[in-house]
Amino acid sequence: MSATSIRPDPAPVVEIRPATLADLDALVALEHAAFVGDRAERRAIRHAIRSASMSLLVAITSDEAGQATLVGSATLERRRGSRTARLSSIAVSPARSGLGLGSLVLDAAEAEARAHGCTRLRLEVRADNGAGIRLYERRGYTRFAVIPDYYEDGMEAWRYVKTL
Repeated sequence: MSATSIRPDPAPVVEIRPATLADLDALVALEHAAFVGDRAERRAIRHAIRSASMSLLVAITSDEAGQATLVGSATLERRRGSRTARLSSIAVSPARSGLGLGSLVLDAAEAEARAHGCTRLRLEVRADNGAGIRLYERRGYTRFAVIPDYYEDGMEAWRYVKTL
């Protein structure tokens, strides 16, 4: 009897690109799936897509039927004259968590910040978001502040920064 090797399915191909207005409905749905509170409203997402001082990136992969599906996003804010960008939101579809998408989206956000001349990226994360905190700390982000009562439910935020 010979041994048979079984190869797992290859990891899905993920495309990360700037969001377009055609992504708006899927981005709103991702906000509702990924966040219980403190969700970006439709008009804020539309503004981010159109803004010259913001970048909204989306992660797209194929679903089981081969249809393109939005599975993640990252929103970056930049201020004129500042070399620090702010990652104001990063989201991954809960149905796709644990597959490394957060890390891929964070890589793309860092590259986008560098492409706009930024040398640092800062962010806030809920103090009870263990997965997010582990991701950021593994990736070299340093906590430099705690902001009490930051989120609508009263949860504090931990502020992190990384030199790019």
